[in-house]
Amino acid sequence: MMQISNDNVVSIAYTLTNDEDQVIDTSEGGAPLVYLHGAQNIIPGLENALVGKQVGDKLKVSVEPAEGYGEYQAELVQVVPKRMFAGVDNIEAGMQFHAQTDYGMQIVTVAAVEGEDITVDGNHPLAGQTLHFEVEVVDVRAASKEELEHGHVHGEGGHHH
Repeated sequence: MMQISNDNVVSIAYTLTNDEDQVIDTSEGGAPLVYLHGAQNIIPGLENALVGKQVGDKLKVSVEPAEGYGEYQAELVQVVPKRMFAGVDNIEAGMQFHAQTDYGMQIVTVAAVEGEDITVDGNHPLAGQTLHFEVEVVDVRAASKEELEHGHVHGEGGHHH
């Protein structure tokens, strides 16, 4: 049986919860998550925990922020004038936008709207949180030459060109 290692295409069924045991994301009722192991397609803490596992293995993994989406950084929250959202008529909390920042292109989430002041947060929504995964390995196969060149999975459950 093939064990998970770099350059394998891995399919996992998973449920992700936070510290309050609330479900954040799950593959239940849908297709498994398919990724290229070793290509930084998933967060490091989960990828590291899956090394050496094989089809049928079930595991529970808790991932600290440093191995997940990073620590929450207060400096990534800022208030910007509404005029920076030219062409957007209705701005509401929770909306996400691509923004050019000092760190390159980032997705920012609108945290609050107060008149002409828009508070945006450049942190990933899961930054600063410990993530709890329940995972079952569904499939492991060798990646194709093309998948390795592109750094992601193609076809069923993966990326289509």
